[in-house]
Amino acid sequence: MANRIFEYFVVCGIGPEIRTLDGERGYQGNGIMYLPSLLDQYPPSDHTLYPPPPPQLPTCVLPAGVEFHASGFDSKDPSTFPRSYPIVLTEGDGSKIYVSCIAFRDPVCEDIVEAYNIPANSFADKCICLVSRSPSFRILRDALEEIFMLCFSSSGSSKPLWDLIAYLVSNVPLPTPGKDRVLFAIDNSLLAVEVPPKHGLPHADISFQPLVQCLDVDNFIKLFTAVLLERRILLRSDKYSLLTLVSEAICHLIYPFRWQHVYIPLLFFSGVDYIDAPTPYMMGLHSGVDTFGLTMDGVVVVDLERNCITTSEDIPPIPEPEYSSLRGEIIKLLHPNVVGIDQMKATMSNFREEFLRDRCKQWGDDHDLQLRIIFLKFFASILGGYRNFIENTSTHVFNTQAFLKKRSRSTNQPPDPMISQFLDSQGFLDYLERGLGSDESNNNLLDKLQDAIGRGQNPLSILLSVFEEPEIVTISDPYAGTSGLDAKCYDRFPSNVRNVEQEEKRKQILAAASGALEYSGRHTPGSPSVFAGQDKAESLSPRERAAERERMVLDIKVKLQGLWLRLLKLGATDDPLSSFEYGTILALIESDAEGIGGSGFVECIREHIHSGWTCQLTEEQFIAVKELLKTAITRATSRNDMATTRDALEVSAEMYKKDVNNVSDYVQRHLRSLPVWDDLRFWEGYFDYLLDRFSSKSANYATLVTTQLIVMATHMAGLGLADTDAWLLIETIAGKNNIGYKHMIKLRGFLAHIRQICIGYWGIYSSKSQAVPLYGLPSPRPQDAATEAQQPAEASVVGRSWVQSMFSRDATSRANSFSRVRKWTSDGGDLAASENGKPELSATGQKKIQTSIRTLRGHTGAVTALHCVTRREVWDLIGDREDAGFFISGSTDCTIKIWDPSLRGSELRATLKGHTRTIRAISSDRGKVVSGSDDQTVLVWDKQTTQLLEELKGHDAQVSYVRMLSGERVLTAAHDGTVKMWDVRTDTCVATVGRCSSAVLCVEYDDSTGILAAGSRDGVANIWDIRAGRQMHKLLGHTSWIRSIRMVGDAVITGSDDWTARMWSVSRGTCDAVLACHGGPILCVEYSVSDKGIITGSTDGLLRFWENDEGGIKCIKNITLHASSILSINAGEHWLGVGAADNSMSLFHRPQERIGGFSSTGAKIAGWQLYRTPQKTAAMVRCVSSDLERKRICSGGRNGLLRLWDATINI
Repeated sequence: MANRIFEYFVVCGIGPEIRTLDGERGYQGNGIMYLPSLLDQYPPSDHTLYPPPPPQLPTCVLPAGVEFHASGFDSKDPSTFPRSYPIVLTEGDGSKIYVSCIAFRDPVCEDIVEAYNIPANSFADKCICLVSRSPSFRILRDALEEIFMLCFSSSGSSKPLWDLIAYLVSNVPLPTPGKDRVLFAIDNSLLAVEVPPKHGLPHADISFQPLVQCLDVDNFIKLFTAVLLERRILLRSDKYSLLTLVSEAICHLIYPFRWQHVYIPLLFFSGVDYIDAPTPYMMGLHSGVDTFGLTMDGVVVVDLERNCITTSEDIPPIPEPEYSSLRGEIIKLLHPNVVGIDQMKATMSNFREEFLRDRCKQWGDDHDLQLRIIFLKFFASILGGYRNFIENTSTHVFNTQAFLKKRSRSTNQPPDPMISQFLDSQGFLDYLERGLGSDESNNNLLDKLQDAIGRGQNPLSILLSVFEEPEIVTISDPYAGTSGLDAKCYDRFPSNVRNVEQEEKRKQILAAASGALEYSGRHTPGSPSVFAGQDKAESLSPRERAAERERMVLDIKVKLQGLWLRLLKLGATDDPLSSFEYGTILALIESDAEGIGGSGFVECIREHIHSGWTCQLTEEQFIAVKELLKTAITRATSRNDMATTRDALEVSAEMYKKDVNNVSDYVQRHLRSLPVWDDLRFWEGYFDYLLDRFSSKSANYATLVTTQLIVMATHMAGLGLADTDAWLLIETIAGKNNIGYKHMIKLRGFLAHIRQICIGYWGIYSSKSQAVPLYGLPSPRPQDAATEAQQPAEASVVGRSWVQSMFSRDATSRANSFSRVRKWTSDGGDLAASENGKPELSATGQKKIQTSIRTLRGHTGAVTALHCVTRREVWDLIGDREDAGFFISGSTDCTIKIWDPSLRGSELRATLKGHTRTIRAISSDRGKVVSGSDDQTVLVWDKQTTQLLEELKGHDAQVSYVRMLSGERVLTAAHDGTVKMWDVRTDTCVATVGRCSSAVLCVEYDDSTGILAAGSRDGVANIWDIRAGRQMHKLLGHTSWIRSIRMVGDAVITGSDDWTARMWSVSRGTCDAVLACHGGPILCVEYSVSDKGIITGSTDGLLRFWENDEGGIKCIKNITLHASSILSINAGEHWLGVGAADNSMSLFHRPQERIGGFSSTGAKIAGWQLYRTPQKTAAMVRCVSSDLERKRICSGGRNGLLRLWDATINI
């Protein structure tokens, strides 16, 4: 595979399983975007010699998704034209895959149209791709365009298109760099490909012209600097090709350095949340994608269409004299007429003549080469003499400080921040490591260029080599040149031949989508779905049968609509039960084996209600409608048609009559007489229905079964089943699903309280209506409750949600409707009760049930800092203060808010204003709140009066850490690399207790010993003894940012972006262990004091538990509960709180009785057990804080909302 230039030919588009980007199955109409699928490929998927294409390929080549269209290509409509663009994919090992794509509109396959009832003659987006490991963009595009034109040309191709593709992919080799030129033909078109020698600049088969055309020189250099300093880069354009070409061009211009971080030149639209990733990246995003609501904090946004660069963080400029030299060289290349405008028109110099001749020369390969040499010369200048400072030792690769001092002496300027940051970058470190002890150092063009400049030679001399005419390698095609002889012509891009297994799988998917594996076999002679005769039905094609059935369904619905309206218009003397309308509707419902009559009847009632009908029936109409609905429900349940049953219950809860006392009696109440509610088979079918549609993958099976059985029990109560009958049905189903006795006890306890829940759902009738029992079902319509004093208003609204959710296909609406019974699915199982132990009821009889999740609103920007006021912070001689358990949040809206969780509905206690930029850090003590911000200030507030007390200024960059200490002291750290101690009483900086060589990201301080540990952006952890005023150790080992740090006793644990955590000894300054099992940066570390174990959380979503094992540290437990980055871990003696970036939270518990039961060799830390986790809501979280004493976890999202979970409320 490595010796072929074309690795794969792939076709992507709409497959047999249609699903929208939001996850909805089936065809939802035009204007909706659908998930693309891999349709065809060569080599085929069953080829054992080649691995499959990347699984993300369909999503990446069609980044917007797939859309259906009413028409195909139109020469007068540019929006229908095919589009050709390249993309680049990056695999896990850093290797790149280059793809050339052509997207176009192609007719939808007939079997898909038939299965999903898609309008005939529809078109959908399709994309054909050539995939390669070689960055040969031009030949990939040329070859793909030839295939595309050959497919749709009027003359056709000389042989089947897929045979031509197979020959192309299998036989065209990758040329030997600098030696071969491969010639091959696609039908009658001759193409050539060659690769430059390896000893020159890396192969860049792109033009750099789009980059210099989109950005002016200053913005061009600004983008180059941001990439060099490894910022988060987001390119925006409405052209796919531009995003990829600019990304590739800027990566080539930083040669000999490499981009070491996330690289997605063309981001698929649904992945827009990736922009909030905390690590460096370079991404390209279409201008049409809305980024509203994203924080974009620190992201360098480059608008290629408007020549505009915006960012919230300053990009340090390139120092002089390199900046002026670089800018002048670029302008000279781009605008030679302007640069040479003062030159004489005539001169004796040959160079002058050559200059005048080339001034108006169009951009070409020589311009690309000159531009790359300009930037290579820039690196040669700014890194002059760098080789003298390379130190191949165990702790250092490069002596940065000595190099900066040498440069300062030579330029008579202080060390420049841009160069300092660049020398700390991953790209520079990778460059040094690649050069040490490898052959690459012998071919290093940067070193050669520095030497050539030092000798006064032409910089281009480093690229000169003995010219060798490449050897021609011709790939002959025996079928070339025979076009027109039995030519193959196509009206669409053809499908590749499928094997038997693939064809059978496709048929099964389409059959399941259409709802009938064998449609014709389901017809019965008595059914209205039988057409003119059996012979006629068998003679119809599948498409004709589908069209005929569609016409028949429409005809039945139209007839039912007319019959229903005439039924309602019968006079007072007419008997509806003996009317023609009633008899015809009943016949259509009873005789239809496919349920079209019953579902159509229910649908026409629902449409009538939505049109504004008051739903009031006469006594006679009431009886007729009641009997028709009973029949419809009976027939639907016999077919296991849960959707029709659900719809029938909904409309029955709307229609009513009034008795002599003006009390409403609803149709739904009379449905309780149906025998189906006592049928075990129905409830078993309904139970399976619930499991199929509402199953939660994160719950274990026993909990899932219990949840659905509780939902069933609630329905049984609403329909008036006796307690003993309901329990018999539930017990039987529970026994068949083998749930444990604990869950059975929980179910029985729920049924014991079912009376109160039923009252809460439906309310209690007035005593005037003696015929209505306790479990009567009043209307769920709010307007009825408003006009009838006998009807509880609160119960009416809840009743409607219950009816809608009973057979709802929407898991979200069901979850909202049944929030009352979720608490029975967790381990507690007790009803929320008042202080006297009885359930609290409102005046209307509605039970008040608290929810465990609260949304706290107040911030108008993303929440960037969150602090929980612990008991330890506010404890004094009197005892706990009232503010223990408060949460304090900071945001990009520059405000700080104090929240009191004990005040439900009024949690916001105070808002503190004073900062001018984003809040990054918060701390507090008994009387004060301290905060640090991007405005480089630290503010101290009075917690009670919310008055601003002090403004501490002294940091030169954003403040990343603050902590209130005893004795009116404040400890702060910032991105300027300093750690400072302040005296609040005098508003002064007492001392700069520590200095790091780069930004400080995390700090730990033990006030009892005076030991301070700080992790920084350069991957170094520093330890100081503040009381002795000295630095104890400089801990070296991490190769990337240190995100988190934890210090307990003599142990320090650090977590880094290099995917490892390390355990260090404070006294010895040595690394005792490296914890390296995560698949991403480690964002948080925690130390469990009680069992002396370590817990780590990473961007891979894993929670790992580590413990000492025979002299080493071993991972003994993994938790995969969360699907996104772990942001916070907080461990107490018996409780462990975890929060993740996808707004999921979890609380772990270790039973007290087990703590002493572990043996000395057992895995103590494995005793943590998942106690509870709330239902997750869609949000992107920036920070999480835990209050383990009160079992609360709070998260702050980029949308400005705080989500407070109280795990003690057992919902």
